[in-house]
Amino acid sequence: MQVIRDFPARLGALLLPGALLMALPQSAAATAQVTPDAAAAGLERLTHRRVFFGHQSVGGNILDGVRGLSPSTKAPAIVEVKDASTAIAQGTLAHAFVGQNEQPETKIAHFERLLDGGVAKQVDVALMKFCYIDFTSSTDAKALFEKYRTTLAGLKSRHPGVTFVHVTAPLTTVQRGAKAWFNELRGRPVFGVGENVSREAFNALMRQTYGGKEPLFDLAALESSQADGSRETYEVNGRAYPAMVPDYSDDGGHLNAAGQARVAPALIAFLAALPEAPASAKAGP
Repeated sequence: MQVIRDFPARLGALLLPGALLMALPQSAAATAQVTPDAAAAGLERLTHRRVFFGHQSVGGNILDGVRGLSPSTKAPAIVEVKDASTAIAQGTLAHAFVGQNEQPETKIAHFERLLDGGVAKQVDVALMKFCYIDFTSSTDAKALFEKYRTTLAGLKSRHPGVTFVHVTAPLTTVQRGAKAWFNELRGRPVFGVGENVSREAFNALMRQTYGGKEPLFDLAALESSQADGSRETYEVNGRAYPAMVPDYSDDGGHLNAAGQARVAPALIAFLAALPEAPASAKAGP
């Protein structure tokens, strides 16, 4: 086992025992494995709604998981939105690749332009997520969160008929074993360690601001937990940080089939459980 001390000068990775996991924010409901029947019921309910999802590659992985949930079940159509004028019918899970990776502010701005440009008039629910690659060990999580918060507050005010869902930033695995040890010895960054610290700083602000107040889908909690609730973590200077469960990714960041099976049903169940907006606040067709 390795513990990271004097971060960021020395880096390493530690898988912590379950007794230490209570320090990390999570709820059983947020990380419980969704049953196939619940996922199928969620898909059917979403055929009566219009959802817009702004994302990049990890979002694409999640949508691949949605497509594979139950081919025989009635499900929303998954349609890519190229611009704000794209028609979005009832029973559509619309999505768009927003902004540029490694430039998270462009994702916020693009999402805002699409909603203000006409998408908001057509949907019941909207959400966007950042990508793991948008965060480095030097990311100013507070500044990025404040930009996100003010933008979403403006969107919510301008479009009261839309339910906006907040999504925590996805994680990566952390490098372990001999390679991590050699990198640490040479003073080189260990993959995932510093970046996940920044992601968790951002996610802590998301949970603090929106948890229990506005819809919050905790993607990071799902990625860092097994179906039985056990957590994947490492330690930096005596503090535990979450990391992606290695079984959920083949490259350390994107979701493989196991990761998609973990996240996609949870997202569908979450979206399906959202209350409908009051009729007086709903946008026109």
